[in-house]
Amino acid sequence: MTDISGTWLGTYWQDDQPTRFEASLVQGGSTLSGNILDDGWLGDAIVVGDRLGSRINFTKRYLSGTHDLVIYSGILQQDGDSMQGTWRIGKNFEGRWEAHRKGDDLMGEFMRQMQKQSLVGAGTGG
Repeated sequence: MTDISGTWLGTYWQDDQPTRFEASLVQGGSTLSGNILDDGWLGDAIVVGDRLGSRINFTKRYLSGTHDLVIYSGILQQDGDSMQGTWRIGKNFEGRWEAHRKGDDLMGEFMRQMQKQSLVGAGTGG
């Protein structure tokens, strides 16, 4: 079983509006814990949950303490580098989310993105 400990970059959607987040997860057996930092006004949150096979379930509790728990459920893809699923708050709010493992080779990732942009730009004639 692939260990999902590490840093993940993701997005969740609420009312079709995306919010980016960075998650630091620690897996110990089937237990998950960690932190999430939303790229928005909600900020830092604590994560507690579990992983059973490819199924992932966790709750997110914002450190501000002013919001309800957010319940996430999802599936880890076979490559072990991406996951996706749904989130909900109570019975009234829900949406989808996805996350991808953040690579340790940031410069390599940057260079690959620049190369892709160069190839796209070269093909447009301008």
